[in-house]
Amino acid sequence: MDRVLVTGGAGYIGAHVCLALAEAGFLPVVYDDLSQGHAAFVQWGPLEQGDIRDAARLDEAIARHRPVSVLHLAGLIEVSASCQDPGPYFAVNVVGALTLIEAARRGGVETLVFSSTCAIYGNPASLLIDETQAPAPLSPYGRSKLMVEQALADYARHLGFRSVSLRYFNAAGADSQGRIGERHQPETHAIPLAIQAAQGQRASFSIFGADYDTADGTAVRDYVHVLDLAEAHVRALRYLLGGGETLALNLGAGLGVSVRDLITAIERIAGAPFVVKTAPRRAGDAACLVADIAKARAVLGWAPTRGLDDIIASAWAWHAAEATRSAPLAAE
Repeated sequence: MDRVLVTGGAGYIGAHVCLALAEAGFLPVVYDDLSQGHAAFVQWGPLEQGDIRDAARLDEAIARHRPVSVLHLAGLIEVSASCQDPGPYFAVNVVGALTLIEAARRGGVETLVFSSTCAIYGNPASLLIDETQAPAPLSPYGRSKLMVEQALADYARHLGFRSVSLRYFNAAGADSQGRIGERHQPETHAIPLAIQAAQGQRASFSIFGADYDTADGTAVRDYVHVLDLAEAHVRALRYLLGGGETLALNLGAGLGVSVRDLITAIERIAGAPFVVKTAPRRAGDAACLVADIAKARAVLGWAPTRGLDDIIASAWAWHAAEATRSAPLAAE
C-alpha cells in the first residue's frame, strides 16, 4: 500500500481524511502532537507523535514511512482566538508549514495537499465566491493560511514542488458509523454548539451578530459534510500523483445557510425548540461565505453528495453518543 503522511490526522477533519484514504487503498500515517487531536481517532494507520515545527522529528517519520505524498491538515483554526493572539497562528500555521515542506523535500516527497480556508477571502465582493476572488483575510488565521498558499505557489514555480490548496468552507457532520466525529475543547463551531444546546448539554446557543447585511441579519455560511470533504482530499492526492499542477480549489456545498436557518433545521430534527441568545459579532467573522465549486468539479470530478439534513443527523448521533462518554458540558 502507498503510504501518505497526514499531519493533523488525529483531528476532526484529519481523521475523516484518514478513513477516506484507507477506503481508497492508501495507508495513512498520522503525524500529530495530540494537543488538539485524539489518539482514539487514529484507527487506519500508525501514529507518529510530533510537532510540525520539529524538523528532526519530521525527518525521522518521513524516512521511516517513505510516503508518496503529504496531506497537511495540522494547525490552529480558531478565527476569534487568532485576533486576540496572532503569534501562535503564524508560528504554527506558517512556520510549521514551511518546516514540513522542507522536510518533505529532503525526504524525496514532491507533492502536498494543503488544508486552507475560505477565511482567506474576507468579505467577498460577490455572493458566490470562486477562486479568482481577490484574497482579503479579516483575521490572522485567514492571513496565515494565505501566506502558506503563496509560499506553495513559489515552491511550485521555482522548485517544482506541486500542491493543491483546498479552501474549506464549513466542515460539519460525522462518520455514519459513529467511529469519529467533532470533538473540540473548547467547541467553537455552530452546528455542534447548537446540537449540544438542543440535546441539553449546554444551557443555550448564541448567535454572534444579528445585524449583518443578510436576509435575516445573521451570518450566512456554506456547510459541507466532512465525508464529502475527505473524499476531495483523496481526489486531490490522485490528481497530484498523476502529474497535476499546483492550484487552489474551493470545497463547499455551494449553498448558503444563515444561522437562523441552521437553528430551524436542528429544531426540526430535535423535534423541539431550544434556548437561543443573541450576542455581539465576533472579530474576524464575515457576513456571507458561499462557495462556487465549479473548479473542483471540473478538476477533480468532485461534488458533495450529502445535504444539510445528512450533516445534522450524523452530527446529532455523534454528539448524543459523546454525551454518554463524557461529563456534562459547562453552561454557555
